[in-house]
Amino acid sequence: MRPARPEFSSGPCAKRPGWSPENLSNAVLGRSHRSKIGKARLKEAIDRTREVLEVPDDYLIGIVPGSDTGAVEMALWSMLGPKPVQLLAFESFGKDWVTDVTKQLKLDAEVLDAPYGQLPDLTKVHPDADLVFTWNGTTSGVRVPSADFIAADREGITICDATSAAFAQTLEWPKLDVVTFSWQKALGGEAAHGVLILSPRAVARLESYTPAWPMPKLFRMTKGGKVTLDLFEGATINTPSMLAVEDAIDALKWAAGIGGLAEMKRRADANLAVLADWVERTDWVDFLAEDPAIRSNTSVCLKVVDPRVTGLPADAQADFAKKLASVLEKEGVALDVGGYRDAPPGLRIWCGATVDTADLDALTPWLDWAFANVAASELAAA
Repeated sequence: MRPARPEFSSGPCAKRPGWSPENLSNAVLGRSHRSKIGKARLKEAIDRTREVLEVPDDYLIGIVPGSDTGAVEMALWSMLGPKPVQLLAFESFGKDWVTDVTKQLKLDAEVLDAPYGQLPDLTKVHPDADLVFTWNGTTSGVRVPSADFIAADREGITICDATSAAFAQTLEWPKLDVVTFSWQKALGGEAAHGVLILSPRAVARLESYTPAWPMPKLFRMTKGGKVTLDLFEGATINTPSMLAVEDAIDALKWAAGIGGLAEMKRRADANLAVLADWVERTDWVDFLAEDPAIRSNTSVCLKVVDPRVTGLPADAQADFAKKLASVLEKEGVALDVGGYRDAPPGLRIWCGATVDTADLDALTPWLDWAFANVAASELAAA
């Protein structure tokens, strides 16, 4: 038995079940994205996002360049500065935002960090500071369990990188002022485009604060002291791929058709449960996130805990993990499941809603097979 769809990459992720290029036949190709029909398709992508993701009516939703990274950067460069800044860093992208804020914007920010597999001390988050954090660490397999650590009466704004959490976990909108994600994650869409969601508090910050640094055109969201509303009604800063837009619309239609956000979350939880059951009965592997309360149901990160492997030098452990991913790919049963390059060596298996639970059921025996084969050759040689 083999997974029918062996695409377990954590980005771009598996297409939705039943996807085919013919589903994109309505794409507005060879036409301006500023034409009436082009803007209508962009607006449809925004409206369907609001419906499926259950975004409040008074939040703005825009399609921006640069994937999730571009959306986060727009918020950092446009809004940070007037208040103290705190950053949560417990995986590679959170650490990227630390670099941007402290090295590029040169703000004196407080960094609350933690090693891979753990969360920082969330009790240290201050309500009078702006907060930048990832909801779900794509490269660590760790997520915040809730937004309880964010004060409802906070003075600062919250900037949440939710790219691996959106459509799979409960985003607590009253606690979030900026939310970003990309289509390539839980929707199984195409890359290069980001989605930027702004609360009324975020809009107020944009309209009351002018950064001291020069603002590149791609980051500008205001004109004459007011938010450029066209950006959140189907206009874009630069030229989008209308084929990618159509693909996002197709994924959002599928999501709505299966039961919306509740079913998307249920599917991701069911997928994680398959791996959790397997890990429970398997001696050689464990979750990188040992605490189930903070364990991701999308970017599931696993580590090899067999003492024959953990006793090896660090570079040999990394090589062992790479060989696991390599033999799985060679057999065509799991593609792109190597751990992130900056994370501890291991496997990373996407479990978002576009992945079928039956494929994870079929995968777990192959994971054991891969370990047995690599162990037989590598550990015997050692």
